Amino acid sequence: MGKSVLIVEDDPEIVKLVSLYLKRDGHNVMTANNGSDGLRLVRESKPDLVILDLMLPQLDGMEICRVLREEGSKVPIIMLTALVQEENLLQGFDLGADDYIPKPFSPKELSARVRAVLRRTSRESEEEVQGKFEHGDISIDTQSRTVHLGPNIITLTPTEFRLLVMFMRKPGRVLTRENIIDDAFGYDFDGFDRTVDVHVSNIRNKFGADSGGNNYIQTVHGVGYKLRNE
Repeated sequence: MGKSVLIVEDDPEIVKLVSLYLKRDGHNVMTANNGSDGLRLVRESKPDLVILDLMLPQLDGMEICRVLREEGSKVPIIMLTALVQEENLLQGFDLGADDYIPKPFSPKELSARVRAVLRRTSRESEEEVQGKFEHGDISIDTQSRTVHLGPNIITLTPTEFRLLVMFMRKPGRVLTRENIIDDAFGYDFDGFDRTVDVHVSNIRNKFGADSGGNNYIQTVHGVGYKLRNE
């Protein structure tokens, strides 16, 4: 059964083309041509996924993403952007975006990204039933989306949380950057392997690795990363 997808984009030709492909895949499509209407429709219609342009009239895509995550919305968000600099992509992921597609793009690729993100979020919903992961001093509650290191609460961005859960599912197993990108984001986002390094570094810093604390996520040189064995 198709999902409901909201396209927030001010270019009518892009909206027309993307809508055509998504409808062919069996999805129900809604559209908004400015940020304010897009935010309102997410709140009112509760779509299964949002395709969100960054540069929008009235309210830009980054602000929409920030507001939705602050309100507790877990709706998957795929960003459309002409801003492919690494700092822009990292900012989008840190605000809670699930994937990005640089313009110009292939509508077939967008359809594949939509399928991948929906598969991943469906898997994460199933994992929430499990409730908790524990490894050494680290504990994660997937229902409340909280992380503890011993008695201390660790605040992670949505992307960092997703990465940590992935490592917790496979303790001691070495994961390549390609494994991490595919598992955490559901699709290879065109070679930005350093985004993985930056997110891992941020998690380490929040766990105190930068100040002599335990290095919970270890680098396997030339390969990738693994969660340290207890």
